[in-house]
Amino acid sequence: MSLGTHHGGRGGGVQEDVGEIVAVADRVRGAIETVIEGKPEVLRLALTVLLAEGHLLIEDVPGVGKTMLAKALGRAVDCSVQRVQFTPDLLPSDITGVSVYHQDRREFEFNPGPVFANIVLGDEINRASPKTQAALLECMAERQVSVDGQTRTLERPFMVVATQNPADMEGTYALPEAQRDRFMARVSVGYPAPQAELDMIDSHSSRSPLDGLAPVTSAAQIRDLADRVHSVHVAPGMRRYVVDLVNATRTAPELRLGASPRATLHLVRAARAYAALDGRHYVVPDDVQALAVPVLAHRLLPGPEAQMERLSPEQIVAKLVARLPVPGPQ
Repeated sequence: MSLGTHHGGRGGGVQEDVGEIVAVADRVRGAIETVIEGKPEVLRLALTVLLAEGHLLIEDVPGVGKTMLAKALGRAVDCSVQRVQFTPDLLPSDITGVSVYHQDRREFEFNPGPVFANIVLGDEINRASPKTQAALLECMAERQVSVDGQTRTLERPFMVVATQNPADMEGTYALPEAQRDRFMARVSVGYPAPQAELDMIDSHSSRSPLDGLAPVTSAAQIRDLADRVHSVHVAPGMRRYVVDLVNATRTAPELRLGASPRATLHLVRAARAYAALDGRHYVVPDDVQALAVPVLAHRLLPGPEAQMERLSPEQIVAKLVARLPVPGPQ
């Protein structure tokens, strides 16, 4: 279907695709909600990133369920899941894999690392050294791994779900700008509501709630749905709106580093998935506005004045969204 046509009132095939996306997403969301309660927006963002074939950074204080969310997502999809516990002594080869020489066969054999999985959980990624963090860069951007001169392709879907503690906590290294830019979105889980915390005492007391979480979809189906997300229409005015918003971060006096062109592509891809999860086959300004903070804020560096005024990147993005004219109906 051409992206140059308006789909507001028609688009039978695409609408059917969107209907299936909503149905599968509802099943996945329902499964995860048996483990993570009271966080619908967090779950929606995680599903958005999954269907947009991006990577998710979960940042929050210890103990609020960052790892549990990532594990639950992996359990809900019947696919390969690997976990990497990042520590200061972790080596790049511990992530990508290593070639081992077999004396009897007189040949090298490649032992793949945990990155050769559909969903890779990088736990406390900012506790590893920058060199080890950088081992993920090629994997995340190119969906391939180069070891000993050989390039190996990673299977779709491939999603890195990384958790990190706030950078001011002891024993953490700030993620380099290049690596933060590889993550499509960043989300904070936050503390649970009092009632959810009360329920958690019962549900987590005897066994892990993950034990009862069964897959509700497959890797092949997620691949198929991700392909269908590409058909969600982004009108020319919406594309201009995204470009103007990203460009506003580069010219904002409050920021010393704005968002990259990769951020533009990520925002469009995420908006397509977000619209599909809402049952629409076209993107509207609300999609872009809802995603602006999680997709853009973690890439930005506030300037000295913003730091003095204690303005966070999230607040600056919200101000830019509020100032930017909203495109009319396409």
